[in-house]
Amino acid sequence: MAFWLMKSEPDEFSIDDLASAPRKTTAWFGVRNYQARNFMLKEMQIGDKVFFYHSSCPEPGIAGIAQVSSAAYPDASQFDRKSPYFDAEAKRESPRWFNVDVRFVRKTRLVSLAELRSHRELSKMRTLAPGNRLSITPVSTDEWEFITRRLMKL
Repeated sequence: MAFWLMKSEPDEFSIDDLASAPRKTTAWFGVRNYQARNFMLKEMQIGDKVFFYHSSCPEPGIAGIAQVSSAAYPDASQFDRKSPYFDAEAKRESPRWFNVDVRFVRKTRLVSLAELRSHRELSKMRTLAPGNRLSITPVSTDEWEFITRRLMKL
């Protein structure tokens, strides 16, 4: 099992939206970065655990926990001309973009970006690296354990 951090803007889709979604599950669509896409396509497995991170908001941070609930499959939004994620270069027979489904596990207290940065145990956490803009990043087992046990006290 692997661990991930997946970012979403809460005014677009929040942890509360995931909790109230049908079957508490949603497709993680609209990723348009090849490295993040490759994490979903080549590395994510059903059952992997996910920190659901609210980004681009007044107080960014981890807002809950989700779980990968499907293998990667073509992101339908790349073919939808009305979607902001439409990609004219993508073809149904050779899709460029993929997504996985994620399932709600639990909402947590917000573990803010500032709080994450304040712990030396998380100093190598990829999402905290200067200049990191990836919407999906791997999380080490030690980082997962530190955040869930020490900061979230789960």
